[in-house]
Amino acid sequence: MKSAPYFQGTGRRKTSIARVRLVPGEGAVVVNGKPLDDYFARDGATEQALLPFSVTNTARRFNAMVKVEGGGVSGQIGAIAHGIARALIQSDKEHAAPLRKAGLVTRDPRAKERKKPGLKRARKAPQFTKR
Repeated sequence: MKSAPYFQGTGRRKTSIARVRLVPGEGAVVVNGKPLDDYFARDGATEQALLPFSVTNTARRFNAMVKVEGGGVSGQIGAIAHGIARALIQSDKEHAAPLRKAGLVTRDPRAKERKKPGLKRARKAPQFTKR
């Protein structure tokens, strides 16, 4: 038996990494073995994660199996959206232009800056006393 073709994409945001596999189907999205709505309870999280599907009008054409690890909720949502966008480009090169215009293909490089020695946080210095 021949398996259905699938498309893979790896998305990253902050310290989160999402491995996305798209299979032709009716639009079910499973994240770490749970439905997307159960995995993210935050309002608007599912819409943000599935934005690449709405931008390319492929909402009910693919099932997505996602494994995501690291980071927090916000980073994981961004990583899933990035991975879905990259997998959609793999499925059809014509999706690249609208996804790039929506800013979903470019990896967001913003991450927490490391703490420096002698400082309280990355840039906050201890309070200075003159006398």
